[in-house]
Amino acid sequence: MSDRKAKSVSRRGFLDGQMLVAMPGIGDDRFLRSVIYICAHSDDGAMGIIVNKRLPNLSLPELLTQLKLIDAADQILLPEGAGRVEVMQGGPVDKSRGFVLHSTDFFLDNSSLPIDDGIAMTITVDILKAIAEGRGPESAVVALGYAGWGPGQLEKEIQDNGWLHCRPDPGLIFGHDHETKYERAMRLIGIDPRMLSTDAGHA
Repeated sequence: MSDRKAKSVSRRGFLDGQMLVAMPGIGDDRFLRSVIYICAHSDDGAMGIIVNKRLPNLSLPELLTQLKLIDAADQILLPEGAGRVEVMQGGPVDKSRGFVLHSTDFFLDNSSLPIDDGIAMTITVDILKAIAEGRGPESAVVALGYAGWGPGQLEKEIQDNGWLHCRPDPGLIFGHDHETKYERAMRLIGIDPRMLSTDAGHA
């Protein structure tokens, strides 16, 4: 099934379910060394979540408290799995809006969007409630904000050597070693990051 979908994505020319990796010469400080999981891509544009830039001063228990889903005193009572879910800087657009990328062992009808084999996105607080109660997905990452492109914009940025793309990898999406994700993504593509310069051509 995943092979058929991969061929379909390639044939359509869209990158939903794939990963973007910023080239050194991308020219936009907001995306330097970014690794992005593409959630949607069509003729109308694209939307993705940066998965390697953690919000430094906000944990999931603190976010749950801010959203009044739990009391501050109850943070210590959260299940162990909730403590492993990190809050990421999802992108420069709509930074106050939350998105959850997660494994498809958790799925809410009319709320969860299947993206690729094994990965979905949910944007309602119901999934945060489930995580707080120990009913959430096995793997998840919470993001505030997202990266967005208008019609044809992402395609042009790729043509201008702003981005490379590769197949998705659960370790890059849900893993906690954010400092190494950029290099790991480059090597997944088959590139040694040390060999790239800011004026690198097409890979």
